[in-house]
Amino acid sequence: MSRKRKELPIVENFEITGVAAEGKSLGRWNDLVTFIPYGAPGDIADVKITRKKHNFAEGTIVKMVTPSPLRVDPVCEHFGLCGGCKWQHLPYDYQLKCKQQQVVDALQRIGKVEMPPINTILGSEHTLHYRNKLEFTCSNRCWLTAEQLATGEQFDRHAAGFHIPGAFDKVLDIKRCWLQDDLSNEIRLFVRQHAIDMGYSFYDIRNNAGFLRMMMVRIASTGEVMLVVVFGDDNKVAVNEMMTAIKERFPQITSLMYVINLKVNDSLADQDIILFAGRDYIEEAMEDLRFRVGPKSFYQTNSLQAYELYKVVRRMAALTGNEMVYDLYTGTGTIANFVAHQARQVVGIEYVPEAIEDAKLNSRVNGIENTEFIAGDMKDVLTDDFVAHHGRPEVMIVDPPRAGMHEDVVKVILNAEPQRIVYVSCNPATQARDLSMLDAKYRITEIQPVDMFPHTHHVENVVSLQLR
Repeated sequence: MSRKRKELPIVENFEITGVAAEGKSLGRWNDLVTFIPYGAPGDIADVKITRKKHNFAEGTIVKMVTPSPLRVDPVCEHFGLCGGCKWQHLPYDYQLKCKQQQVVDALQRIGKVEMPPINTILGSEHTLHYRNKLEFTCSNRCWLTAEQLATGEQFDRHAAGFHIPGAFDKVLDIKRCWLQDDLSNEIRLFVRQHAIDMGYSFYDIRNNAGFLRMMMVRIASTGEVMLVVVFGDDNKVAVNEMMTAIKERFPQITSLMYVINLKVNDSLADQDIILFAGRDYIEEAMEDLRFRVGPKSFYQTNSLQAYELYKVVRRMAALTGNEMVYDLYTGTGTIANFVAHQARQVVGIEYVPEAIEDAKLNSRVNGIENTEFIAGDMKDVLTDDFVAHHGRPEVMIVDPPRAGMHEDVVKVILNAEPQRIVYVSCNPATQARDLSMLDAKYRITEIQPVDMFPHTHHVENVVSLQLR
């Protein structure tokens, strides 16, 4: 017979004192650091403890006693439910202070290397409508709150929105998302309503069946628009009818495509994407460059702030036109092509073959002839033999995924001894770990945080290193 789990308490007049990782806030209960979502430093609230471990606890606010003077009204009606924009209740200047401190803490506590003062974070000019890409999931059983369920009312269960955090089969129906241009909302709401009017089924995530499954909307800085509609049923008549209706309603869509995905998972990487109308790509612009972005392409999701980020990278690279540059984790070659005019040669390496093809295409489109792109796992491609064959780089630009660089890659960089390294990171913690390894031969000369995602805890950080 199992022991009955002890009921965890509601702590009255709990004081929230700071911000924590993953967009949460924190305070102390019974000498335990307690993490609470959607709190603000200075809040006094009644908090339900939901989890207690040996060295920390978790809780949720059940009643606000005295709101923090920091608090601002979230603009989005879905705040606190969809899981995005977790800092929307905090002023943007305070968000920037928190992100700046996040970089300081990571580099000091994890990196533990000598470094100059950190530059003031570059904030985003736009804090709303800044994303160029959003993906919406469709479901036949939208998420209902406890308050909605308690009413006993019958609700429309069709959903076209976002997954509830931590629940793969629960989708919140979104009325208006403030992350992308309002055209995105118009498209999503039209597709949702047209499917209902036509009697098309919405996807049943648990049973992997249903017609309308997903939508991806991309709106470029050039104004070009891409819509990819994903269907879970190969009903050619219904697909043609839906796509025709979308084309007629939204003539401004320049790239209209669809996918028939009969798999269990939602990934489109291995799926055939069928062009229905327009071109099979849209274009982003940056200075005199044009970047073609296809339905599977990676491109920084904040177009305007990506330009600010790349300008920082280019400045730190300090190119004169004579340098061999390695661009590691090059993706679709955006940074490589952006700096190519100031370099003698740029070699980009990336794991995803499709991304490398995009990088080559973007070089051709822009008439850039001094780039070379190679596909393969970084730790397997970037070897001492590779460096000997392609030439020792004077400058390395590295922009790894959140996990940071493999130790073997760091060793090759240390052996290659480029004069300068520019390290771009979306995770200051793993960046700090890598910097501690590079410290054997390199000193940090500049640190520049950049905010790419307002109202979230995410922060980019760019570090310049010089060979000792």
